[in-house]
Amino acid sequence: MHLEKLILTHFRNYEFQSLEFAPRLNLVVGLNGMGKTNLLDAVYYLCMGKSQFSGNDRNVRQKGADFFRLEGYFQNNGGQQKVVAKVIPGQLKQLELDDKAYDKLSDHVGHFPVVFKAPDDTALALEGSEERRRFVDNTLCQLDNRYLAELMEYNRLLQRRNAALKQMAEQHRWDPTLLQVYDEKMKVPAEYILQRRTSFVQDFEPVFNRQFTVISGGKEQVHIKFKSQLQDTGFKSLMEANREKDRILQRTTGGIHKDDLGFQLNDMPLKRFASQGQLKSFVLALKLAQYELLKQQKQFKPILLLDDLFDKLDDERVNHLIRLLVEGDFGQVFITDTHPEKAEAIARNFGGEYRKFVVEAGTVAV
Repeated sequence: MHLEKLILTHFRNYEFQSLEFAPRLNLVVGLNGMGKTNLLDAVYYLCMGKSQFSGNDRNVRQKGADFFRLEGYFQNNGGQQKVVAKVIPGQLKQLELDDKAYDKLSDHVGHFPVVFKAPDDTALALEGSEERRRFVDNTLCQLDNRYLAELMEYNRLLQRRNAALKQMAEQHRWDPTLLQVYDEKMKVPAEYILQRRTSFVQDFEPVFNRQFTVISGGKEQVHIKFKSQLQDTGFKSLMEANREKDRILQRTTGGIHKDDLGFQLNDMPLKRFASQGQLKSFVLALKLAQYELLKQQKQFKPILLLDDLFDKLDDERVNHLIRLLVEGDFGQVFITDTHPEKAEAIARNFGGEYRKFVVEAGTVAV
């Protein structure tokens, strides 16, 4: 699978742009702030129906515009497929596949698998558990439509349960029966999500270890551990045990929305002991392992988006990474960089056709 053509209208800092891409390697070069990342985000949006960076489409629309539109032509399973996103923030959001609108936007997720590696992905290691859950969810939602549906249902019920707890506090009343109703409804999605996350980490860790070994030159050992409150107790028992705490704090304090991943480097917590280069290598290995797992289970190659790839990597890690990209079994790859010579070095070793795009202030020259 690959993206042949992309048309952007009023997307971020692009007023209008029409681009045709190489099926294997595409280099996007230019100074910081010119729109390189925005171009990759447009590709991601067509694949996932949302921005990689913002949950609010108002932040994606070009300043001063009322709408934005993306149109993409993919080669998939030997035929061409057209994807269109039409968005008027706050009023209309419509995704179309071959000129037919989806009944539900979530039905689009997984048809065009994609992996996005961004510079701020070190948040996976350094910030709270929400970032790590989002990484797991991003992978599983592209593999399992039921997982996406159960996750959306759980989050909907969680929001309503939290609202009920807050309302009870404001009205100085306590209704445990209402909470029991929510708990019963949340039990099935919670148990399915737990099962899929558990099996995901089991499948993912060996793939991740292989990727990290190549990037690091085999000098360091890494480990991932899945952590969930539901590993030690059932969902119903957990909610009952936390009920008084929930009443006091006015929010749901237990459940799969507290799941986390524990990252270790050489048997030490990654967050506390890793250097900048080690952090970047770790996160890059996470994303390449995500790519490999999607490829294995979808049985075709996702699109790989690598933004500002070489930032904060020493020469040795850069060389290991170039070798991994050149020798690896990747499909269509997009790489952005502020240094054209590094991108060109990859292109010379990659083999086959590639295209270079020079971005300046929301305008792309080929």
